[in-house]
Amino acid sequence: MNALGTQILLELKQCNRELLNDLPLIRKTLLQAAREVGATVIGQSFHQFSPQGVTGVVAIAESHICIHTWPEYGYAAVDIFTCGEGFKPQTAVDLIVRSLGCQEHSVTEIRRGLLSDLASVTAR
Repeated sequence: MNALGTQILLELKQCNRELLNDLPLIRKTLLQAAREVGATVIGQSFHQFSPQGVTGVVAIAESHICIHTWPEYGYAAVDIFTCGEGFKPQTAVDLIVRSLGCQEHSVTEIRRGLLSDLASVTAR
């Protein structure tokens, strides 16, 4: 099944609550994840909420890696979207899980832009 991109929805539960509120660590982790999957970083934006929580996005030429944390619940939602061949999003998943001290996680993988579907639309 050929597709334009792969999107990973990463649910992180039972994470280290202090780490989920550590903006510098989260920024470093997402930037390192982008580098380790071979992506080209083209921008970044992070924000620390009061009293707690972090949101951030690393824009990559191949799409994005973003996170939103709820330290009070030990939870974070992560989205990893990569386009093109040769990327191993599982590498980013493993790094993020380890870095945030996550005890339980789940991964949903979605193939985006299925070429078979797009070919039928362009043939009309």
